[in-house]
Amino acid sequence: MLRQLAFLAAASLALSACQDQASGGQGGTRSEIRIVGSSTVFPFAKAVAEQFSVNGSNPSPILESTGTGGGMNLFCAGVGADTPDIENASRRIKASELELCQSNGVTEVVEVQIGIDGIAIAQANNGPSFSLTPVQIYKAIAERPFGKENNAKNWSDIDPTLPNFAINVYGPPSTSGTRDALTELIMEVGCITDPETKALKESNKTEFEAICHEVRADGAYVDAGENDNLIVQKLKANPNSIGIFGYSFLEENLDSVRGIPVSGVNPTYDAIASGEYPGARPLYIYLKKQHVGVIPGLKEYVLEFLNAGTRDGYLVKAGLIASPDDVRENMFEIVNNMTPLAISELK
Repeated sequence: MLRQLAFLAAASLALSACQDQASGGQGGTRSEIRIVGSSTVFPFAKAVAEQFSVNGSNPSPILESTGTGGGMNLFCAGVGADTPDIENASRRIKASELELCQSNGVTEVVEVQIGIDGIAIAQANNGPSFSLTPVQIYKAIAERPFGKENNAKNWSDIDPTLPNFAINVYGPPSTSGTRDALTELIMEVGCITDPETKALKESNKTEFEAICHEVRADGAYVDAGENDNLIVQKLKANPNSIGIFGYSFLEENLDSVRGIPVSGVNPTYDAIASGEYPGARPLYIYLKKQHVGVIPGLKEYVLEFLNAGTRDGYLVKAGLIASPDDVRENMFEIVNNMTPLAISELK
């Protein structure tokens, strides 16, 4: 009997410690879900938050658009009421970021793909029509295209078939998942068309990334911050400029801007969903399993996100591209079972 009582007491203490860990050790917890991360995922997360809390059914989640990289730092800082529950991400979490989470006690991170987006290259509707390829975009915005100083001032310096006006590109900052996707899906694709540069990926990865991923800082590429609305305003003010942001934002602003074809393919829903468009990418949210059951409604919010991202869901009507059926079914299984992401899956 004494042994049984001792076991029950130990179990009770363990449960209290777990709850205190997610509540900041205050013996209680906040009632609102806290979400940080990608500006691309933000409008989708906001729509889900509004539906989740409609008519006061749940407390309204607190959302902050920090960029994917900035959000990862906040998300991985630890567990407790003073840390976020969910990270929105326009790229997959890096192994180094998951290691940071684990080193700070965030030992069980659940990864959920919520849909697909595309990196849209756009211009004002009244701008001159032209199309681009990944290698042309790379040559225009790379700091050292193929390892050489970038002296290109006009698009025609890159290719005489392109317009003879200044390279003026408004794009995402280094903290943005959209920037990561731009470098990996567009710039790197253009960069590896050169065999010698491509070979660096195996022989000197640091130099390869410097040549293929670093964006020029002489004013031809302008870091527009996390506010995609600012890019649209800049494009309208200067029809010869181009902007780079997520497809969903292009979809929202077709009255002002249009997509520029990349490799002859327009950034449309069908082209991105099929993988035909070069700049397609999955979107994610990450949640702390340690906060589930402590922060009210956390699992339910994520399930609402998945349900809203089906082919006839309200997020698809808002510009999200639905994941393939098999991917979506797997995500429901992961969330229902709260299956944590293993670091081996990222290496």
